[in-house]
Amino acid sequence: MNESKTPQSPQQFVYVQQPELDDDEINLLDYWRVLLEHKKLIFMFTALASIASVIAALVMTPIYQASSTLSPVSEEKSGAMASLANQFGGLASLVGVNIGGAGGSRMEEHLAVLKSREFTDAFIKDMNLMPILFEDKWDSDAKKWNVATKEDIPTAWDAYKIFDKIRSIDQDKKTGMVSLSIEWTDPEQAALWVNALVERLNRHQKSNAIVEAEKSIAYLNQQLEQTSVVEMRKSIFNLIEAQTKNIMLANVRDEFAFTVIDPAVIPEEKIKPKRSLIAILGFMVGLMLGVFSAFFVSFIRKQKEQQEGVKS
Repeated sequence: MNESKTPQSPQQFVYVQQPELDDDEINLLDYWRVLLEHKKLIFMFTALASIASVIAALVMTPIYQASSTLSPVSEEKSGAMASLANQFGGLASLVGVNIGGAGGSRMEEHLAVLKSREFTDAFIKDMNLMPILFEDKWDSDAKKWNVATKEDIPTAWDAYKIFDKIRSIDQDKKTGMVSLSIEWTDPEQAALWVNALVERLNRHQKSNAIVEAEKSIAYLNQQLEQTSVVEMRKSIFNLIEAQTKNIMLANVRDEFAFTVIDPAVIPEEKIKPKRSLIAILGFMVGLMLGVFSAFFVSFIRKQKEQQEGVKS
């Protein structure tokens, strides 16, 4: 007789997982408790930093920016000059004479002169800017430097470094336009200096071009006396004529290096300091310092409690 066996079902075990708090949640709660515990300390740091930043923004000397937009005067813009360059440029280079125009715009040269120390030093000297740039060291009543020793008297190099910092020259590579700006505490002086710089540069480059052309004419006259070849004398006469036209064109053109598209005007709004931004930064710095101080105080307290627990 066959006995039927009932298959036994395997034992079933039920695991009940106890709810546990996530470590991140515990840490966040601990951090929040620390912040709440030291909220007065955080508020104190935030308030002090905010007040200090507002006071600093109000005390800081306002800075104004005057700007002028310039267009480089290219030799190609003068039909006569370009024609002279095309006609006599090769011959002039052989005898070491520059008639201009062949190289197109001389903007890079003009910008280099504008940025140069020699040009800037002469501008500072002629405009008598030393007492203005170093107002804190100048006694306006006695008309002398108020310094302890002669070594403390500002030099031309000191003046150049300051002026070069407040002056900015930006060139748009696409359009060729140049922006000349000066940042200074006096808006009238800033605008005056910008316009004076452009005017002086035009005069300077114009004078140099005339002097260069006159020297070239003198040299060509010497070469003319030393040759009897008809063709060579004819070419030299043509070069002398070209240099004479160079002088004539320079004399009739006041804006020799740059044409002023938009002259500098007295700015009405300051660019520095940005008081609202300073106040916001002060608030953020104070808040961060307050939070850091809260966690630091909490850490120190826990360290002391652990040390006391070990001793006991």
